[in-house]
Amino acid sequence: MDLTILFSPIDESIYTKSYPSNSFFKSIKVYGDKMPDFRGVDVALFGVKEERGTNSNAGCNKGPDEIRRKLYNLKKGNGSYRIVDLGNLNTGIDLDETYVRISEVCRILLENNVMPLILGGSHDLDYGQYRGYEEMEKLISLLNIDAFLDLEDSQESAPANQHIHKILLHEPNYLLSYTHLAHQLYLIDPLSVSILEKLYFEAFRIGQMRNNLAEMEPAIRNADLLSFDVTAIRSSDAPGNANAQPFGLTGEEACQLCWYAGMNEKLSSVGFYEYNPDRHDTNKKTASVVATMIWYFIEGFYHRKNEHNFKSNDFLKYVVSMPVEPETLAFYKSKVTEKWWMEVAYHKPGARYMRNSIIPCSYTDYQTATKGEIPERYISTLAKLI
Repeated sequence: MDLTILFSPIDESIYTKSYPSNSFFKSIKVYGDKMPDFRGVDVALFGVKEERGTNSNAGCNKGPDEIRRKLYNLKKGNGSYRIVDLGNLNTGIDLDETYVRISEVCRILLENNVMPLILGGSHDLDYGQYRGYEEMEKLISLLNIDAFLDLEDSQESAPANQHIHKILLHEPNYLLSYTHLAHQLYLIDPLSVSILEKLYFEAFRIGQMRNNLAEMEPAIRNADLLSFDVTAIRSSDAPGNANAQPFGLTGEEACQLCWYAGMNEKLSSVGFYEYNPDRHDTNKKTASVVATMIWYFIEGFYHRKNEHNFKSNDFLKYVVSMPVEPETLAFYKSKVTEKWWMEVAYHKPGARYMRNSIIPCSYTDYQTATKGEIPERYISTLAKLI
């Protein structure tokens, strides 16, 4: 399919500007006079100037180009960049058609082993991002970073307030796990958290994350898809959002999470949503924060280590005897990155043999096992597998 018919070039004032030779812009190909070929590249950026899904953050459709203005001025990081900017997706006659167009673009890119990097737009656009996996015949794990849970199911609610509920109910169901980071308890209905817990999904409030941000890395390392709402960042660092809150992630913490996500070899698409240029300060601080987050994500991407062969000499295996079932727990530690994984054994009804799944974990999980306790991560994973 020719993607040119779905896209418009970026604003001429952005790509005709004079940039330093060592800038991000000079290291990528963008849709200015001609759309760049996405085949054979690593990452394809594209903007979606769509805001019909929100009734509280009008102006977020202007976000993609403002993010570009900041991102293109940053210096190129490490690695040999193979990145294109496809321009801005032409929105549909209605919101559902926009979702379909996003899903179609994501599907094509994923089939060509190209990572979609979406610049939104309202947060409900991640429904289209999620649907891009529909024909891949694999279960995926979704990571959402947002101050709100967006699980409302009322017809009166805006799509941006119920898109996670829509994803959870989507048929066919190919969602293996869902992890939510940075929600704030006083902004959400306690029943919503209970629903996630009953489904054995994970949710970490901002206070839990702040105690030890590194403990979030295994949850991020397990994701196939990342959806990041800038509402999760506190208003002093990211005022460019009508729903900005006084408390939340710092800009530095948001960049750290994006670095973890970029390093995740499993993660294959990412979207940044809800930045609103109409709400930011004169220096466009929020655009700078989001651009820096993207820079760190790409930097992490080009630091991937392709750690998959747990039988290689690059890994140490630790077997812990347990006082309860299972009799032993096996852990793997990378000699290169010092990251940890845990082996979860499960038996599907009707299957003749036991199967094993190796999942990301932390050193804390290993320490928990050495005390004779089964890590919570093992229990929740097993519950989803059996």
